[in-house]
Amino acid sequence: MTVYIDILFLENFILNFIILYATGLISKHKIKFIKIALGSIVGAVYVIITYLIENKVYLNILFKLILSIVIVYIAFTPKTIKEMLKMIVLFYLTSFVFGGAALGVIYMINSGKISIQNGIIIGSYTLRTIFIGAIIAFAVTILAFKFVKTKISKKDLLCNITIKINGKEIKTKAMIDTGNMLKEPITNIPVVVVEHTLLKEIIPKEILENMDNILAGDFKEIPEEIQNEYMLKLKVIPFTSLGKQNGMLLGVKAESLKVQEEDNIKNIDKIIIGMYNKKLSRKNEYSALLGLEAV
Repeated sequence: MTVYIDILFLENFILNFIILYATGLISKHKIKFIKIALGSIVGAVYVIITYLIENKVYLNILFKLILSIVIVYIAFTPKTIKEMLKMIVLFYLTSFVFGGAALGVIYMINSGKISIQNGIIIGSYTLRTIFIGAIIAFAVTILAFKFVKTKISKKDLLCNITIKINGKEIKTKAMIDTGNMLKEPITNIPVVVVEHTLLKEIIPKEILENMDNILAGDFKEIPEEIQNEYMLKLKVIPFTSLGKQNGMLLGVKAESLKVQEEDNIKNIDKIIIGMYNKKLSRKNEYSALLGLEAV
């Protein structure tokens, strides 16, 4: 069977690009097409090398893992090891689902004219077949992840929390939000987003009623004694979610946060409460968003 290197490169570039794009969508990571294209090129070049050079070093698991890390880093540039591991896992899961769906479509369209050489799937299919298979596989992959996500009960993501500020405590229900990666930029302390109306029993109303003014640096409505007590505790947290881009959230450093999931109780002494001036749940199922790092 005649194999054209340029076609083989183009096929794998397309498949890698779609897999990386799907990974970005599923992880809700910021997508930059140039970076995804560069990662796809690295993956496609690897395929060409493995096809031309019969050397086991190019086919062992460790080398492939390293290559995956390089591709994911180029495409998404994770800032932490934890984020990197998350992206690697999603990349592999997406690859497995996408690869299986694409191979199945190509196999059906191509009447089984597929062979494997040096670990690479090769067939007499056309680029049009690749495009059709890739599009169908992309749709199947996104739908599969959405289906799995909807099967996770919200009740499994809810927990009870107790917030303590200045010796006073309030209890509420929080949702564990995998997308909440908010941290105070200077101290790197995790942020729990809480509806500000819930905090009226433990935080002075002058602060809760003038959050926008405080964020703007205007403290004239805040009594001096409250300023002296809270000035070092108040934090400004930038965010790009909660229905708004490039926003600022006023936070206050708490004495502690107690998280209770069934019989497990976790006490956190380094936590910041981000005061949100809208409702977090339309059905009032919870009043706070808790990130994974605080669980």
